[in-house]
Amino acid sequence: MRYSRILLKLSGESLAGNGNQGISDSVLEEYSKQVIEVINKGCEVAIVVGGGNIFRGLRGTESGFDRLKGDQMGMLATVINSLALEGAIIRLGYKAKVFTSIRMEPVGELYNRDKVLEAMKNKTVCILSGGTGNPFFTTDTAAALRAVEIGADVLLKGTRVDGVYTADPEKDPTARKFDKISFEEVIGQKLKVMDSTAFTMCRDNNMPLVVFDMNKTGNLNKLIDGDTIGTLVTN
Repeated sequence: MRYSRILLKLSGESLAGNGNQGISDSVLEEYSKQVIEVINKGCEVAIVVGGGNIFRGLRGTESGFDRLKGDQMGMLATVINSLALEGAIIRLGYKAKVFTSIRMEPVGELYNRDKVLEAMKNKTVCILSGGTGNPFFTTDTAAALRAVEIGADVLLKGTRVDGVYTADPEKDPTARKFDKISFEEVIGQKLKVMDSTAFTMCRDNNMPLVVFDMNKTGNLNKLIDGDTIGTLVTN
């Protein structure tokens, strides 16, 4: 097993499945099964999930929302997704727990790194919701921050594309995929991987990042085993 402790970042949009909004039961179950598969190998798992399938703060400002209030609405959207994921894992007979970046018991326990580490050691999937708890920061930044805080071996960004490309592969059929690339090369080539704050945090704290296709069954398990899946970004 290559990675024994991971932070898995999932987009909110991915939970919607083929739809643009809402939560797909089938996607929830599929993701949960993949997570359980690596838990059974002894891997400790924390998850940060976005909220774009329910509400996105930046999009809210276009509709007239104040940015601060819009981002707070987005934080709550991540909590809804996190509770759904928690429920799906528990229904499959495994332990999961939602931690929130802002106090909202009994919805979830206030995030505490030491409590998260203890829960992970007891084979509990820890779902870290609410972003960083602050406006103007994305859930990518929250994922990078939490990965560094819990001492994860790697930050895994599950997307609908299978890695980092020279251009958007959905728009440019000539786009070339990287198996491995450095943070500096990503910056130099202006490749869109994560937002700049999240990306800088990974680079400055030597947190390796893997961008991969979470929708392909078995990819997460293969990554944990050390297979070359997606794109590895390191210093």
